[in-house]
Amino acid sequence: MNTAVANAPAAAPKVRLKTSAMIASIAGEGQRTTPAPFGHALAALAEQRPDIVGLTADLAKYTDLHIFAQQQPQRFFQMGMAEQVLMGAAAGLAHEGFVPFATTYAVFATRRAYDFIHQAISEEGLPVKICAALPGLTTGYGPSHQACEDLALMRAMPGMTVIDPCDALEIEQAVPAIAAHAGPVYMRLLRGQVPRVLDEYNYQFELGRAKLLRDGRDVLIVSTGLMTMRALEVATALAADAVDVGVLHVPTLKPLDEATIVEACRREGRLVVVAENHTVIGGLGEAVSSALMRARVMPTRFELAGLPDAYLKAGALPTLHDLYGISRDALAARIKGWLV
Repeated sequence: MNTAVANAPAAAPKVRLKTSAMIASIAGEGQRTTPAPFGHALAALAEQRPDIVGLTADLAKYTDLHIFAQQQPQRFFQMGMAEQVLMGAAAGLAHEGFVPFATTYAVFATRRAYDFIHQAISEEGLPVKICAALPGLTTGYGPSHQACEDLALMRAMPGMTVIDPCDALEIEQAVPAIAAHAGPVYMRLLRGQVPRVLDEYNYQFELGRAKLLRDGRDVLIVSTGLMTMRALEVATALAADAVDVGVLHVPTLKPLDEATIVEACRREGRLVVVAENHTVIGGLGEAVSSALMRARVMPTRFELAGLPDAYLKAGALPTLHDLYGISRDALAARIKGWLV
């Protein structure tokens, strides 16, 4: 027997990731979180507004609507696994003077029930609020559950307001704001233990407004949704390499705050990166580039840091976020490469 082989230390056992890693929280280790901010915010709003009702398609627990259901059982409607019926019922309740909040997974809301939203809700201009969980790459269960094109679909629908909140604070603030909005709204939903980051910036959500969270000399990251959290993390990480990074948060993709975006991108000599948890086709990146083209503003360098135009793999979320370039470290590495 080969003595060297015989005396070699045993290989460390390969860590088997549990199924929970496919739906893991996007919060980092030790990061502050708030449990179920959407459910608690909607329940609190319903105490003030008797016209608020909640509907879901067999997913109350997985969209945090169960909290509302427990406090307002007479105003909660379980529609079963029938997303088209969910949207039709929400439209009917809106016609009767209610403000329905309809929840399901983003893939089911946008892909399965698109025509019902288009015809029964959007064309009628009804105040239905569609709050959709598992947006973009926030699940590892593969293309059947990864809503990587939802923003493109909903942006294309006339009359639809489209929102991608960053964290728990923004969700808490957005719920009453979208309830007060007269028309239909599509809002991406972060569920469970949701990170809390924006309160460090004295942040206040305003429908249709982008906010500069921090300025930067070398790079401007224009971001939405959870990628704003990643952008802020990247800004901190790159500061150690003397790279000064600014972050412009764009929670409302439609209507887009073009004036703020264009003004922020006017500065010459810095890299502009649009970061989004969405395919590079039809999302924030293309919306920003279109706005800049029409305003005749051409950044010296412009890059898209979104998901590829492809059906993504299944697997553990941390692995997928690294693979597709939307984790903190992967995004930082992409930006460093673009700066060379």
